[in-house]
Amino acid sequence: MDDLKKFIRNMPKAELHLHIEGSLEPELMFALARRNKVEIPFATVEEVQDAYQFSNLQDFLDIYYQGMSVLLKEQDFYELTFAYLTKMQEQKVIHVEIFFDPQGHTDRGVPFATVIDGITRALNDGLEKYGITSKLILCFLRHLSEDAAFATLAEALPYRDRIAAVGLDSSEMGHPPSKFARVFEKAKAEGFLAVAHAGEEGPPEYVSEALDLLKVDRLDHGNRALEDTALVTRLADSQIALTVCPLSNYKLAGVTDMRAHPIKKMLDLGLKATVNSDDPAYFGGYMNENFEAITESLNLTKEEILNLARNGFEASFCSDTEKQAMISRLEAYGA
Repeated sequence: MDDLKKFIRNMPKAELHLHIEGSLEPELMFALARRNKVEIPFATVEEVQDAYQFSNLQDFLDIYYQGMSVLLKEQDFYELTFAYLTKMQEQKVIHVEIFFDPQGHTDRGVPFATVIDGITRALNDGLEKYGITSKLILCFLRHLSEDAAFATLAEALPYRDRIAAVGLDSSEMGHPPSKFARVFEKAKAEGFLAVAHAGEEGPPEYVSEALDLLKVDRLDHGNRALEDTALVTRLADSQIALTVCPLSNYKLAGVTDMRAHPIKKMLDLGLKATVNSDDPAYFGGYMNENFEAITESLNLTKEEILNLARNGFEASFCSDTEKQAMISRLEAYGA
């Protein structure tokens, strides 16, 4: 395992499922709370870490939105994003496609421009300083209304040159993809690609809705699709990618034993599974830790590890030329 850990740590990787607000480490949360004079319900970094014990998605979201309250200024969003990119550079991640939740900020009175200017300034610096390429994905909060999503889409249009795709996240149960079908139709007409969280806690039907009604180009999570044989066949035939988040699944109790994590089964069934960290500050690990956890628990081979990494590059929203350049780097490393 030590040899494979070393192999993973130096392997070129892409991350396609990362909520930038979910990379807010306790130390930065405290620093921003002090700087912005925001009251948070924790007295120490240790108290924050103790609070990161979740039994389901909603438990996590309650803390996630509390943590978000310290993000107020453009510089806050810059520091949040650049801290993540610094970690990615250390972990040999060469391409990232990150989510942001504008409604979580605009509903608190933080202007859309403040959020996107801070994030994109950091992404530009990440390219210049670390050589990390990136795409930005705007997520609609599914527990809010369709009207609120339409309003956020309208706010995003002046920044369409900085946003590659729209997505759908937050509380899944009771908020099926069909609720946002018209919003996604409008976003697609405006030239955005589309992704959506489906089949994390929600049933296989939510995965089908994301495919049929939202016309997603990539599926976030998708674990519960394995419960539907016809859906598995469809995903395998179409080769639509699944952005799987192993430590997230474990921390939120979607998977109670990492030895039972479905990602190896996904590969065996011919699905295009990828490895991602989701909300790494909350779930105990970034990209390398996720790769290491499944490698150890599922006895993955070097070939399976390389396959997962290759899937990440192939499933990115980069051009074919850019994808091939990244895959060539991976293949040279693997050789």
